[in-house]
Amino acid sequence: MDAQNRRFRAARVSKRFYRGRETAPSRSRLGTERSGQARLVDATGLISLYAYAMRRRDILLSAPALMALTADEKLAILGGSPVRKTPFPSWPVVGPGEEETLGKVVRSRRWNRNALTRTFEETWAKSLGARYCLATMNGTSALFAALNALGVGPGDEVIVPAYTFVATINTVLMCHALPVFVDTDPATFQIDARKVEGAISPRTACILPVHLGGSPADLDTILAVAAKHRLPVIEDACQAHFAEWRGKKVSTLGTFGAFSFQATKNLNCGEGGALISNDEGMYEAARSFHDCGRSHGRAAVEYISNGANLRMTDFQAGILLEQLTRLEQQSRVRESNARYLTSLLSKIPGIQPAKMHEGCTRNAYHLYMLRYDASKFGGLSREKFLKALSAEGVPCSPGYRPLNKEQFLETTFQSRGWKRLYPDIRRNECPENDRLCQEAVWFTQNMLIGPKEDMDQIAEAIRKIGLHWS
Repeated sequence: MDAQNRRFRAARVSKRFYRGRETAPSRSRLGTERSGQARLVDATGLISLYAYAMRRRDILLSAPALMALTADEKLAILGGSPVRKTPFPSWPVVGPGEEETLGKVVRSRRWNRNALTRTFEETWAKSLGARYCLATMNGTSALFAALNALGVGPGDEVIVPAYTFVATINTVLMCHALPVFVDTDPATFQIDARKVEGAISPRTACILPVHLGGSPADLDTILAVAAKHRLPVIEDACQAHFAEWRGKKVSTLGTFGAFSFQATKNLNCGEGGALISNDEGMYEAARSFHDCGRSHGRAAVEYISNGANLRMTDFQAGILLEQLTRLEQQSRVRESNARYLTSLLSKIPGIQPAKMHEGCTRNAYHLYMLRYDASKFGGLSREKFLKALSAEGVPCSPGYRPLNKEQFLETTFQSRGWKRLYPDIRRNECPENDRLCQEAVWFTQNMLIGPKEDMDQIAEAIRKIGLHWS
């Protein structure tokens, strides 16, 4: 196809776009649609390619040039045939083992924390190369137990990333401590470890990095800064099951590591969590807190600290033990598919897959993350790109909003108690994170557990959109 015809393809539309009209609209009408970029219009989400054509001065606007595309060439959001017509693999993957295990728990009449929970703790700790594992009701409670074991409380500050799920911040607020946000490294989507030391103050109680999407944060830099300032590190590994930093499983390098087993996670039981540690004293403190402050190993019940009921049940543990039998194989498939997908997407202008730090020896790929550059797609906004990609049969998400700017934080900080504790709150500006939140695109982990051809279709769908809009 010659260059002129290739350019024409960006301006062609089906006659169905005009609801039965036999001719293209007049130049005067097209003139009213000039907006500087193409628009998605009406309830069906159709894209006004005419507005785009008006912006491209090198495209002729005569009616013969506005020919209908074939069903395969036309964008699905315009009524064309989508690249992918079947759904991606469902999640979670289940087998007869889950049902059998739950039946055994029901019949045992021991539905609380019992033998299966202890078995899971031992199995999960061993799989990570850790000394201790404390099973909890969810990932939030694992982080909460870790912070309390460290004695984090009112007047303290905790260093956190700006790009993370809200639970990371909520656990700090639950301790009545102040989250201090550090900007994001857009290339990796991780906390910018080079900026952590600048956020430390005399009030800093610990550093809480997140291994976002399953890709480890820069632990070399973070752990060095923490050691220099004698600060504990809690690794939020809630999205990083089996991820590794220099050959060691994440969650085992800091004072604590926390996992989530929520329904979307790579290892899941609907809701669940775990806290990892190699320090016996820290483990015992967290264990007591998660069990209402009880002591352990004594004949009589004794309460040795404040606490909460954060215990896992055998129902959750039983499902986790079954799901764990598949985790390694699923992880390998995700890694292989993610590498292949990166090789495809890296060749598409305007698409930048997230990079990994040099010390990352294994990425869990709970999320496949990339940055979208609208300027390489003819100015098509990310919102419209996501709609067009979804219409092609590829589910996608814009990711997180700037967490440090959420209204709930302002409401919290303006409350009576918080004003007494923190009369002069340091509100962090995170400009790189702001930009990332406008560019990010996510694919979920279940999209990476199918055949290699699924990756080809993801890349094909993006190329198709680019062909029409670049």
